[in-house]
Amino acid sequence: MLNLYLIFHLNLMYSSIEEEQRKDVIKKCYFPLLDIAENFAPVGIEATGLTLEIINSIEPSWIDKLKKLVELKRVEFVASGYSQIIGPLMPKVLNIKNQEIGLEVYKSLLGIKPKIVLVNEMAYSKGLVDIYADFGFKAFIMEWNNPYRFHKEWDKEIRYYPCMVEGVRKNLPVIWADSIAFQKFQRYAHGEMSLKEYVEYISSHNSEKPRFFPLYANDAEIFNFRPGRYKTEGLVEHDEWNRIKRLLCVLDKKKEFEFVLPSELTEHVINKAIRLESPQQPIPVKKQEKYNINRWALTGRNDLEINTDVFRLTKALISGNANNEEWKKLLYFASSDFRTHITDKRWKRFRQRIERFKEKFSVYIEPLSLPLKEIENLKVKNDRFNLEIETDSIGCVFNKIKGLTAKSVVFKDISNKPLIGTIQHGYYDDISLGADFFSFHSIIERPGEHKFTNLGETEFVIEQSDDFVKIEDTQQDKGIVFKKSVCILKDAIRIGIKIELPNRKLARIHPFNITFIPDAWDRESLFFATHNGSDKEIFYLKNVEVNHAESLSALISAKYGLGATEGIMFIGDRYKTLQVIHNPLRSALIPFVFFKPMNDTFFLRLEYSACEMDDTFKESKESQNIECEFIIRAAK
Repeated sequence: MLNLYLIFHLNLMYSSIEEEQRKDVIKKCYFPLLDIAENFAPVGIEATGLTLEIINSIEPSWIDKLKKLVELKRVEFVASGYSQIIGPLMPKVLNIKNQEIGLEVYKSLLGIKPKIVLVNEMAYSKGLVDIYADFGFKAFIMEWNNPYRFHKEWDKEIRYYPCMVEGVRKNLPVIWADSIAFQKFQRYAHGEMSLKEYVEYISSHNSEKPRFFPLYANDAEIFNFRPGRYKTEGLVEHDEWNRIKRLLCVLDKKKEFEFVLPSELTEHVINKAIRLESPQQPIPVKKQEKYNINRWALTGRNDLEINTDVFRLTKALISGNANNEEWKKLLYFASSDFRTHITDKRWKRFRQRIERFKEKFSVYIEPLSLPLKEIENLKVKNDRFNLEIETDSIGCVFNKIKGLTAKSVVFKDISNKPLIGTIQHGYYDDISLGADFFSFHSIIERPGEHKFTNLGETEFVIEQSDDFVKIEDTQQDKGIVFKKSVCILKDAIRIGIKIELPNRKLARIHPFNITFIPDAWDRESLFFATHNGSDKEIFYLKNVEVNHAESLSALISAKYGLGATEGIMFIGDRYKTLQVIHNPLRSALIPFVFFKPMNDTFFLRLEYSACEMDDTFKESKESQNIECEFIIRAAK
């Protein structure tokens, strides 16, 4: 017996749909969906509180009908928060507000508290599980395919059952979506696949014992309507909802299939807890690899600027004791759809609205700072090639002919060896690592062009006092200006970087990079840790190869990444830990980890990205300035 369930995702904030088209979407997509639920098969319907409010303002009769079908148990309403925000990229407080306000809207408009919540865009992090559990949800919906890719130790049979999933503090069952399954469903509905072929595909998942399978778990707006994201979208050539109805009738008549609502699966949970995240893919996202976390962080029309504004405004609203309507407005600005295929008209409106909102909530951006402590026994040595600075707790050697990159940095409180610095060409036998690997430099790569860097010989300015030594350096490379300051404190290093670009062009921009010296670290216990929208998550590297910045194609420049939403990355082993702190209020950067184990050594690098490339990227003639700041210190 194969128990089938359907979950339709409704989103009137859809990036490529104009506001004037929303009434058409309700007519062509949302009303036919309710007809499916009423007359053909029970369905799960998921929508944000914001989408429900928009529908209610345009067509309140749809909300009335939805309420009736929920009461009749023909529809199970699935939560997702007030706005479709990408949780692993947002501050924890905003993720909490999103669920809190979403539940208030669901109660107000539908009179219910949903039992199940969907992970927005299936962009998952371990810490989100705890937030869902804290709000009393009984299960969450997440895609199977991407987590399974990096967990081949799983028994494949678990894809047919809800499984208990480990959060940071709490566990919660997952109900699976399946990207291959929902894409097959779409192909059938669009007439690209015959009914017979599709039913054979569904039947291939059947078994003698009961199984549960997601017939569909994705957008409703693509049936009898075309959102206009891609030039390759086909025309609507037939009534696609009628094709879906025909399919459901055929499946309903077969004894081996039965339709169920998503919450019915919670009675069949496999209690052995699994982890969906992995060091290779710390934030799983649905569908193929071009749909990764960088899509909402570093591409689009200017994701970095939007996300930085969201971090700033979050702080301002907390400080200003904002009311619910103001939090709703911020959650609206945090919507994922402003970061992908947003139309010109909607982008202009968005820019106007967020600028007005920013005027209301002025934000003071505090620089990263630490209490200044007097340095005893300060030593500064300056020769032709090197600048050496030593305090009681730190020893640094900078390369003067390579842009003041760090040759070696010793944090004396936790190790007598350099933990970070430069690895010289020829250190590794592996020819793929046959280069110099620096620290504290910037790299810009554009398709078909040589790299832009600040690795040239420089004339720098040095300032010295009783409690710090500060070095400032400015370089230009083919019209791009790189400004860097490095401040050596008693027991920490503070780095400021500014990159001035004449325009916004297709590029990957990594303003800050750190190379770790393998001899100083215990490989067996090596880990990285950070926050991805909630509590701290730890990832042990062991012998797993990790490359978050790996390119997928000439179009997609990176496949994975980390949220680092508290602005802290931890790199450590059983004996010691370094903190690398950045300021997301200055620039909401995305950290990448690159780790390659070899027979008797390894390569480990931490890269911060301010820009990546994908199909949503839009160039602009406007100048672009990237400012970021960091502190590196031993973790206490």
